[in-house]
Amino acid sequence: MIAVTADIVGSRQLADRASAQRTLDDAIARVESDLPVAERPLRPTVGDEQQGVYPTLDAALASLLLLRLALPDGVDCRYGLGIGAIGAVPSEAASGGIPDGPGWWAAREAIDRVHALQQRTVPAARTWVVAHESEPDAARVAARRANAYLLARDELIGGMTERTRRLTYGRCLGQTQRALAAAEQITQSAVSQALAASGAAALVEGFALLELR
Repeated sequence: MIAVTADIVGSRQLADRASAQRTLDDAIARVESDLPVAERPLRPTVGDEQQGVYPTLDAALASLLLLRLALPDGVDCRYGLGIGAIGAVPSEAASGGIPDGPGWWAAREAIDRVHALQQRTVPAARTWVVAHESEPDAARVAARRANAYLLARDELIGGMTERTRRLTYGRCLGQTQRALAAAEQITQSAVSQALAASGAAALVEGFALLELR
């Protein structure tokens, strides 16, 4: 299982925090409808934080890619992915208990790490993976490889316009350029040029390589 913690970038500076949350909720619902791979879909917890659980690292990477592409300008999130055991502390006040365990601790460490990267050396960084120290070496190797991919992926997404993100989302799900052009009311040539200029093909090919079954 992969624990995921997400928070809204710059939530305290948003002019309409409630509207931003509705936008995020709608984007999460859309992704879950288009790609229902989450064990427990992202849901708000406290403040600007969301938590979810995915059955595999590939499932989490695929779902979060679509979520990043689905969000419009003005609403963005950071994502911390934790590889580790996931449990819950029993509580009469919390249905299902309080989420806890090494997977959640690793997810918190990951989101702190990506926040630091964003503020210092890699402003476009939004996603990071940490394998808890109790996990086998193979999990830490998987996390390092995923992070190498995520740094490049986030950089590409960070340079995209809102429209190009929508087009890339559609291509990830197999929509044709002709259908996307019709939806955007632009020419197919304009779609092709936007995708080529943004490096979207790399994201689409990467999405196709993730094993979701």
